[in-house]
Amino acid sequence: MAYFWIKTAHLVFVMAWMAGVFYLPRILVNLAEAGNEPAVRARLVLMGRRLYRFGHMMFGLAFAFGLVLWLGYKVLPDFPTMVGPGAGWLHAKLALVVLMLVHFTVAGRWLKGVDAGRTLPSSKALRWFNELPVLLLVAIVFLVLAKPF
Repeated sequence: MAYFWIKTAHLVFVMAWMAGVFYLPRILVNLAEAGNEPAVRARLVLMGRRLYRFGHMMFGLAFAFGLVLWLGYKVLPDFPTMVGPGAGWLHAKLALVVLMLVHFTVAGRWLKGVDAGRTLPSSKALRWFNELPVLLLVAIVFLVLAKPF
């Protein structure tokens, strides 16, 4: 029963993090298109900062619960494990999650750069950047559901 509660918490925090992963680049697009409207830019930067902080908290919680799912058998008796033969999918999934975290961190650094007076990439480039997490998420979900290797 503990396994299902931990897995539920992991999934909920992953979904919350993904909301930030999807929305932060959209805020960057809006910033790039806001021009020189200081009130709009200030509001978007504030929203972005709050979302970035929220996203990091959600990632941390998702990571903690994911770690328990991955290695909980070492601490909790009779806890199911994903470690062993046929768990190559898990390593591939974790690599894609790292790429997703890098994407999120890059978006956060661009947001911090706006405060420092640096310019953002074009709104077109940011729109493409906004689509990358969708592709990563599709691959991650496929690996989790199909466990192909």
